[in-house]
Amino acid sequence: MADRLLLRGGTVLTVDPDLGDLPKGDVLIEGDTIAQVAPQIDADAEVVDASGMIVIPGFVDTHRHTWEAAIRGCAPNATLGNYFVEILDSFAPLYRPEDVYASNLAGALECINAGITTLVDWSHINNTPEHPDAAVRGLQEAGIRAQYAYGSANTSLNDYWNNSKIAVPADDVRRVRDTYFSSGDGLLTMALATRGPTYCSDEVVRAEWALARELGIPITIHVAMSSAGRFGMVKQLGDLGLLGPDTTYIHCCYLSEEEWRLVADSGGTISIAPQIELQMGHGWPPVVKSMEYGLRPSLSIDVVTTAPGDIFTQIRAAFGADRARLNATSWEANNDAPEHELTARKMLEMATANGAHVAGVEDRTGSLTPGKKADVVLLDATALNVAPVIDPVAAVTLCADVSNVDTVLIDGQVKKRGGKLVADADAARRLVEASRDYLVGELERKRAGQPPA
Repeated sequence: MADRLLLRGGTVLTVDPDLGDLPKGDVLIEGDTIAQVAPQIDADAEVVDASGMIVIPGFVDTHRHTWEAAIRGCAPNATLGNYFVEILDSFAPLYRPEDVYASNLAGALECINAGITTLVDWSHINNTPEHPDAAVRGLQEAGIRAQYAYGSANTSLNDYWNNSKIAVPADDVRRVRDTYFSSGDGLLTMALATRGPTYCSDEVVRAEWALARELGIPITIHVAMSSAGRFGMVKQLGDLGLLGPDTTYIHCCYLSEEEWRLVADSGGTISIAPQIELQMGHGWPPVVKSMEYGLRPSLSIDVVTTAPGDIFTQIRAAFGADRARLNATSWEANNDAPEHELTARKMLEMATANGAHVAGVEDRTGSLTPGKKADVVLLDATALNVAPVIDPVAAVTLCADVSNVDTVLIDGQVKKRGGKLVADADAARRLVEASRDYLVGELERKRAGQPPA
């Protein structure tokens, strides 16, 4: 019984096409695994009363620079160009390993608090070999399911982001893989966060792709966003013979039709960060466009320096933006607004099953399917911002927010219960506040021409 948990009497949105929705149903968890989903289950288990709750798979964030939690909200008005200067050329070189640890711990707990159970940590802050160790430790201690994506250092904007001749250090990538990710089937997995064409020389691009494929880890890259690397990055990768199903393409706002075909034909996956794309000038979030090519787009937060860290915000930004774009086309043609293929249910799928697909863990999570890991979220549907519920999918995607995240399980372990994290959130906050104080202070001294403290 101690190893069995029965979620009883909730509205269950399985995001499994065979199981569908249960207006009232039970979910039985045995150890770290979903054992059964049914309208009613009788089992010797600890019972959690899920009446008044909507039960969903955990959300998946497929691209977040988690190390930036310590400088949250520091660039609210930034464009992408501002971001490169204000963050990557200013704050990033100042980061110590302890700042990365504090940010990853607090940032991962922030995810869990918001119902995000799987995270792709795009960690381009590896200024020393101690930095990736600190990042992984923060993820481990938070207890989140995560893909740690090893990225470049950020000690010099020009050296690392302007036709860079500096590849990620292959020996250290191998060390991190062998130290933390040798099994490949743990709560944490690994990827390579690459800069790609425009930002790097062809020799560096080839070397990083070869390294990832030698180690058997996936690749994740930003493409087709604003003027820097806006056009042709996927085409360049194709010309180098590097496209493949192991690569996730982030943003994709300015892919050409040829490039969309290249991504789709090669089996690549898509991550979209709609709030950032709209706010920072990357371009329109290409949700419907990616679907036209048979792709399964996922959602990501990107940077908490400039946008909130929850999936609810991203769902609404994507839903509103892509429908507004299509509506505007009709208005300009003096036609009525069209029927939209982008629906609330598709947004829920993007935030869960599609995200698991992109993060490479669809066999483990993304739906409430028996046999998958028990990554489960219970949303309070009795709160005034959600009740009364008519359409539970709409309640999740268009009404709920972080305040409704009542219970979170990851791998069968309760990480949040009764609206409170099962973790020392105050300690994490103190750590990340101390890092903020150090980083802001060091930046002020640097700008004043003073020596480091």
